[in-house]
Amino acid sequence: MAALSAISSDPSRRFLLSGAAALALIAVAGCGPKKEEAPEAPPAPAGPPEGSLEWAVAGPWRAQDRPRDAFRHPMETLRFFGLQPRMTVVEFWPGSGWYTEILAPYLTRGQGTYIAALFPEGPTADPAQAALNAAFQTRFSADKKLYGEPQFTTFGAASGPVAPAGTADLCLFMRTLHGWMAAGIAEKAFSDAFAALKPGGVLGVEQHRLAPEEDQDPVAANGYVQEAFVRQLAAEAGFVFVAASEVNANEKDTKDHPFGVDTLPPTRLTAPRGDPADPAFDRSKYEEIGESDRMTLKFRKPE
Repeated sequence: MAALSAISSDPSRRFLLSGAAALALIAVAGCGPKKEEAPEAPPAPAGPPEGSLEWAVAGPWRAQDRPRDAFRHPMETLRFFGLQPRMTVVEFWPGSGWYTEILAPYLTRGQGTYIAALFPEGPTADPAQAALNAAFQTRFSADKKLYGEPQFTTFGAASGPVAPAGTADLCLFMRTLHGWMAAGIAEKAFSDAFAALKPGGVLGVEQHRLAPEEDQDPVAANGYVQEAFVRQLAAEAGFVFVAASEVNANEKDTKDHPFGVDTLPPTRLTAPRGDPADPAFDRSKYEEIGESDRMTLKFRKPE
């Protein structure tokens, strides 16, 4: 009892005793089952390296364009043509810029050069084409960090060089040849591309493909062109055929649509061009086909 009274009357001894008891409790607790730690979350998968072609194709700025990759196969197509980051690339009539969204960022990061040969300009220019030119230049001049500084030239019946002679590594005709046949400037397109390319430079052609047994309409009113005719035009301009790819083929395309190739996606005409759309037109058959059957051809300017 005296000992207990001494402990009770000495605050320092009470502190030491309570501290010892706490240590004992901690020791006992430490002997219990060890709580398992939650496993670390796996690291998020890294995206393609910035500046790679995979990065340019997967870019979030392409959100609206990417659904068409299933038909246009940009990665495979550009690799087939031999695209490299330091190249000077001339795209003839890029339209609203579907391929520009890939090419300009890729070439900017790779210290290459992108040249857009736009629709012809001047007093006699088509108003719709002039509006597309203006929208294109505004769009791809606004974000220099992403698109760099694309160069703008023009291609048409009276246009000058699309690029300084012998400076381009790659020229691209992407679903445009039928329009040039209608305008009577298909031969000029091949000639201008040949002049712009370095010796050994490549011309890549993607075009709606007419069945070989069909007669070629000189103005390609339905949008389809024979592969043999394209090869002939290229050879007459001085190009050597290198290879063909089926990457953009579509065996579902019967090529007998009421408004030509523009009946199919992405244009989706339901009436002759220039007429009001027909709301009663049944599009289900053409949506099932998808985009057109296309040839993908690679030519080279001789060394």
